[in-house]
Amino acid sequence: MAEPILVTKSLSRSFGPLKAVDGVSLNIRQGSMTGLIGPNGAGKSTLFNLLTGALKPDAGTVRLEGEDVTGLAPNRLFARGLGRTFQIPRPFARMSVLENVMLAPMGQVGETISGPFLFRNRMKTEEHRIRAKALEVLDFVTLGALADHPAGQISGGQMKLLELARVLMGDPAVILLDEPAAGVNPVLAKTLIGKIEELNRQGTTFVIIEHDMDFVMRHCDPVIALAGGRVIFEGTSEDALANPVLLDAYLGAPGDV
Repeated sequence: MAEPILVTKSLSRSFGPLKAVDGVSLNIRQGSMTGLIGPNGAGKSTLFNLLTGALKPDAGTVRLEGEDVTGLAPNRLFARGLGRTFQIPRPFARMSVLENVMLAPMGQVGETISGPFLFRNRMKTEEHRIRAKALEVLDFVTLGALADHPAGQISGGQMKLLELARVLMGDPAVILLDEPAAGVNPVLAKTLIGKIEELNRQGTTFVIIEHDMDFVMRHCDPVIALAGGRVIFEGTSEDALANPVLLDAYLGAPGDV
């Protein structure tokens, strides 16, 4: 059994009287592809936001590779190897696909006020290195031919591949995906899922929010289910489909948090 790479203990977050995440304790195995499921309003999105630093917990802890990273900002978590994609991609529409990917690495010399003036040679060397890596990543996600296209003019499925490319620029150990195949045409969805599986075989750990149980059945092990902000199930996808408590939970009210 692989050691856990991402661990939460009694993680909680409320919005007024609503407990969106209520004492969630998880152990995400290194190298696993964990499916996070649950009805609308279960707390899946809030949990992702807590894990990635978009929200600070009211209580509880998050540990990444044994280190307490509770409440760290998203950029610091990205630098430590935790990346995420969003259900609705938001690229810089007027910039090219390549430029969007090149922006991803943190702490670039050119981002500082003095960089272009005092470290011009270092900045050019870094830019060449980042460009070469970005082109390599774009080729991996099958977007190499669109490198010079404006990001706002590619399809929704290609935007999801672009999001994955941006995350890969950080060489993440853990990637959180929010409904990666939702709204993507079947051909591009197959490509995207294939790349996720390839990265997983290479050792990248994934946690995936997904409503499509067919996707979960075929790709995720284990499956973790939330309802009312709490973990109500953890096990195999086959056991999830046969679990009466979990099936009842899917009759919950809309309005995911």
